[in-house]
Amino acid sequence: MSTFGGLNTAYTGLVAARQGLNVVGQNIANANTDGYTRQRISTSAIGATASTGVFSQGARVGEGVAMDGIARLASAQLDARVRATAATAGYTAVRANSLASVEDSLNEPGEDGISAKLDEFWAGWQTLANGTDTAAPAALLLGTAGELLTQISEGYQAVSDEWSAVRSDLNNMVSELNGAATQVAALNVQIRQTLATGGTANELLDHRSALTTTIAALTGATVTEQADGTVNVLVGGNALVSGSIAHQIGIEGSRVMPDGQPMKLVWSDNASTPVTMDGGEIAGALSLLGPANDGSGGALAEAAASYNAFASELATKVNAIYSTGYTQSGETGKAFFAVSLVAPAAQGLSIVPTASADMAVAAQNAGAYDGSIADAIAQLGAGFAANADGSAIVSPSTTWSDFVTKTGVLTQTELQSAALASSTASGAANQQLANSSVDLDEENVNLLMFQHAYQGAARMMTAVDEMLDTLINRTGLVGR
Repeated sequence: MSTFGGLNTAYTGLVAARQGLNVVGQNIANANTDGYTRQRISTSAIGATASTGVFSQGARVGEGVAMDGIARLASAQLDARVRATAATAGYTAVRANSLASVEDSLNEPGEDGISAKLDEFWAGWQTLANGTDTAAPAALLLGTAGELLTQISEGYQAVSDEWSAVRSDLNNMVSELNGAATQVAALNVQIRQTLATGGTANELLDHRSALTTTIAALTGATVTEQADGTVNVLVGGNALVSGSIAHQIGIEGSRVMPDGQPMKLVWSDNASTPVTMDGGEIAGALSLLGPANDGSGGALAEAAASYNAFASELATKVNAIYSTGYTQSGETGKAFFAVSLVAPAAQGLSIVPTASADMAVAAQNAGAYDGSIADAIAQLGAGFAANADGSAIVSPSTTWSDFVTKTGVLTQTELQSAALASSTASGAANQQLANSSVDLDEENVNLLMFQHAYQGAARMMTAVDEMLDTLINRTGLVGR
């Protein structure tokens, strides 16, 4: 290597050290930037140029350092784990939050719950059985019955409101998904072009990684990397994003509590093909929005169906006993509750009698002030009523208690699953951060390292410059 070659070696060292300092500066500047992945300069030694023949100088030293690129210190394995755990966490979180809202609306156990009002309702019948000669017990019973129906209607409405809220959230999720898919496709184009021209696309890769994590949390999607730097995003085995193409997803189904019509997602460019999802927030919402199906349908529709079944059962069983009673004027065959066959819990129940004189609580030929029927209805609430064959009649209070218990168990199960999934997702995210986030102590060490490397290369360049000055300006002066 000539002396001039030494000057070039020093120059390559200066360039590499300066680029290393620039990368360290970028890392420090983005130490608190969400989603930023730390970077490192990638270098390699430039080997000596081979020479042969008469003028060969034998073994030669290398010719400096080459900057190969700027590496993004991410882990594909950790990124995939973050996406997988985010999908599970998203699915369970949506279900847990919605079911917890339904459970809160029950107000059970407590003074404001339907159980407490049912107890007052049955107690009102017992009071009426012991005091049919005055109007007060009947008035109190009618007031309590009205409050009970109001609570049933409000409970049903709370479930209906939660269904509408989840349905609205589903619209927002799908819009967010379609927007993220479009951005990923656009980033694919930018990354491919940047890499093809020898540029660095690390910040673009960070942005795309954050978007694919969002898509995975929404849908449980998987991501496959391509040789040209692009990624394909698959949902249920079908491509949501393929290179520069982003497919859109639409929603089909009712915007109100369903009466049997299922909610489903379809590809906007092929509506006949349904979208299948293995997890994610959207799948969690869909599982809540399904129609009732004998206990195995959507959780919210099942809760609404339980309200309707309870309201219908309450009216049917009370009316079955009440219709055998007689009013003070001798009328019989009356109904205490008027019930609608369609959604009885949603204001489909009303009270028929309006005054004490309208109450049919006396048994046949037992006198105008007899309260045998009222006592029988009170026994229904206590669970002591029986059919003609002697079999026990299940109290509506028991039916309601079973529904509350089932809702509580389901909610607690989902909350526990959500807590576990959230912990797993947090652990995966922490591992990813430990691998890819900026460590300021490490950057300070690198800063000193590149600073000294730059100073060393500059000192070498000064030494070579002095050598050249001696050769060019001082050679041949000895002895003059």
